[in-house]
Formats: sequence, C-alpha cells, structure tokens
Amino acid sequence: MSAARFDKSGLDERLIACGLDPEDVYVDIQDYLDEDLSHARRDLTSESIFDPNHSSIVAVTARSDGLLAGLPVAHAVFHAMPGPTEFTYLAKEGARIRAGQVLARVSGRTRDLLAAERTALNLLCRMCGVATHTRRFADVLADWPTTVLDTRKTTPGMRALEKYAVRTGGGGNKRMGLYDVAMIKDNHKEAAGSITEAFRAVRSAEPEIDIQVEVETLDEAVEAVAVGATFLLCDNMSPKELGEVVDAVGDRAELEATGRITLDTAVEYAASGVDFISVGALTHSSPILDIGLDFEE
Repeated sequence: MSAARFDKSGLDERLIACGLDPEDVYVDIQDYLDEDLSHARRDLTSESIFDPNHSSIVAVTARSDGLLAGLPVAHAVFHAMPGPTEFTYLAKEGARIRAGQVLARVSGRTRDLLAAERTALNLLCRMCGVATHTRRFADVLADWPTTVLDTRKTTPGMRALEKYAVRTGGGGNKRMGLYDVAMIKDNHKEAAGSITEAFRAVRSAEPEIDIQVEVETLDEAVEAVAVGATFLLCDNMSPKELGEVVDAVGDRAELEATGRITLDTAVEYAASGVDFISVGALTHSSPILDIGLDFEE
C-alpha cells in the first residue's frame, strides 16, 4: 500500500511536533505491517470471524506506570488500514501515565483494528519503554548539569523512533548516524597512528563537520584538545580519572563519560564534572512498557 493513502488530517502535525518526518514514518509503517500481515495484508483469523462491515471501538490502555511516547506513531498504524478509522487521544505525549489509564480510543472496522493491533502496540510499548527508562536517568541527574545521551546502539529500522523516545524521556541524542558527526574511535586511532593524525585527516577531508574524539586516558584527552578537539568521549574511565580530565581540559572541550554507567552510578559520574553521560542501554536494553488493546462495549 502506498504511503500516499494518508491525508493525515492533523497526524502530520503531531508527528512533526515529535521531530519525526511524517513520510518516513508512513513508509516504515508499511514495512512493519508487511512483516505481520504479508504484502497481501491478510489476517486469517479475523477475516474468518468478522464480517467485512463489522465495526468496533477499542481502548489503548496502559498496564504499567511509565512515560508516554509514540501515540501519534500508533495512530499512524491504524490510519494505514484500508478502511476509515477514528483515533481519539486521551493522554498527552510525554506525560507520566498510570496502569489502567486509557491512552486512546480507536473506532473502525473490526478487521482493520485487529490487523493493526500488534504493530501499533509493538511500536508504542517499545517507545514508551525507552522514554520511561530515559526518564529515570533524567530524574536521577535532575540536580546536576549533566545530560544523559543515547548512542547508535538502536534497533535496526527504529532509530528515529527510539531516539525520539529518548528525547521525550528527557535525554539527548548523541548523533543520528555515521553521516552527521565524525567520531574518532580506537580503530581509527590505531589505523592512523595517533589521535593527532586521525584528527588532522578528518579535518582535512571535512573542514566544517563536528569532530568528536574517543579517549581512554588523561594523556589522550590532552593530546586531543591540543590538536583542536572540542568534544571528548571518555571511555571506561573511573569518576576519579574523569575528574582529572575535567581539571586538565577545563572549558576547552565538552566531556562525555561512557561505559557501563547505570542508574546507581550515574550521579557519581556526574559529580566528576562531565557534561554528558551516554548510556547505550537506553535503546538496546530498555524493557517495554506494557500497553494493551481491549474491545469496549
């Protein structure tokens, strides 16, 4: 089914407000639906039970406490169905939600609602889970001038959605991919011979792009700043070692700490004076938030 089916009647604006490209979302949703229904869009069970014109109203309901992220994406899934659906928002994007709370109601042909159910819930549960996990880090860091960042450790095909969920939870996005920011890491340093040589090679090839440098020691941090780096990723350093880097670098570079940082240790790392901590687990290990769909009378 072509993405051109969407007129969107307010849906575009909701997705744009989330920082998402509507057309990208619509195209991705076609792929997600094909995965569950095949290109033929068949739900063998529902087609056997319900007449094509049978209609229903369903409630999208939180079954756990958490943070809401992705309701417009769920809306887009229902809107992708061949028959008309009406999606009523009953909760605000980014709000804290409670178990038992009805987040939305959807009406339409029963076959369409059940065909869209699993894809819509998979996306919504995943995005709410990422946002909820991120919010826990943001809350822990609330008294510190330190922001939690995500990484590129995202689910293939869901990077934009997961990174939106991180933003909704109060975190920041490190970079979208390999194309928008240069990041000199250990393999680059080894291949080029040093941080200095790697930095100069990237700067020569890309005079205007932001360059970040991964460092593992105080000496590497000093070398990176000396060659012109203004953002350092401090990998697997202890809070004490990070404090030494902060003292040596001062305000000449923004500093990010990474490497097995948890909710229990986040404040200890923030207290070292770094500007950011990055947590790959925000996107690769966040548990979903349990959300269900039930028929209403």
